[in-house]
Amino acid sequence: MPKIVDPVARRRAVAQAVLSVVGRHGLEHASLRNVADEAGLAIGSIRHYFADHSELMIFTMRELSNRIDERVRAHTERLLSPESGTDRRATTEELLAEFLPLDAARREEAAIWLAFAAATHTRPELRPCAAEMQQGMNALVSRVMHEARRSGALPDGLDVGLESKRLTALLDGLTLQAALLPDRFPPELIRQVLRRHLDALRSGD
Repeated sequence: MPKIVDPVARRRAVAQAVLSVVGRHGLEHASLRNVADEAGLAIGSIRHYFADHSELMIFTMRELSNRIDERVRAHTERLLSPESGTDRRATTEELLAEFLPLDAARREEAAIWLAFAAATHTRPELRPCAAEMQQGMNALVSRVMHEARRSGALPDGLDVGLESKRLTALLDGLTLQAALLPDRFPPELIRQVLRRHLDALRSGD
């Protein structure tokens, strides 16, 4: 009897192989041959699940986004639930921290994401996915900020639209700095900068 293969699981396994190759060697090494070798498959098997290299790269970008989104969603549900009784300040910090390279797994994710983001300059087919992921992050930060102001955690006169963009830019900047200069931006410093910014928002500075 032929072995039954779950196509969704196989596609995700191939995407994981891409992430592993990119994490170790860079995006330029994520050829179909190298990905197939990493996944323990023949190139023909890869082509059975993905029409071409671009489709594979876009699917992998979405898999990376989904991985982060799953972690963020748990914090978001606690933060936005009116009956949760959660410490909103601490939960907000932990939610935003999911976007930052504060441990080995998130450092690898950040490096891979930056590799994909840089590739959009020469591979336009990747740009819509990258833009969608960035817009999703912007929307989440804006939602958290609006909820914080509604609950009284932020001043009424705060320009939530502008401050949401400023906070998103801070997260992006910290990620880039930590990826380029990990020794100068250790996790403790990254957390300190994030906390100082959140404290400044509460005081209206």
